[in-house]
Amino acid sequence: MSYFKQHVFFCTNKRTDGRASCEDHGAQELCDYLKEKIKAAGLAKPNGVRVNKAGCLDRCGQGPVLVIYPEGTWYRYKNKADIDEIFERQVERGERITRLLI
Repeated sequence: MSYFKQHVFFCTNKRTDGRASCEDHGAQELCDYLKEKIKAAGLAKPNGVRVNKAGCLDRCGQGPVLVIYPEGTWYRYKNKADIDEIFERQVERGERITRLLI
């Protein structure tokens, strides 16, 4: 049994060599946004949902990206509306969002 029901990892990598990186698209801000939504919903607890930032997940070219475990679902997102949809559909209801899948 895992400690969390779901674990969300946001790539917040900032590359310095000119290649695209997730932080170029506000990844940290949107990570913090989802983290607050999880807390407000009372899901930030053992057997709940944990949101973490990660270093490079090696998909920055498709990003910004996040991955949700244990499902292993990879998403790209653009804004708070996408994060709201990931929260409502994937986190709360367990549905995959086809249009955001990588």
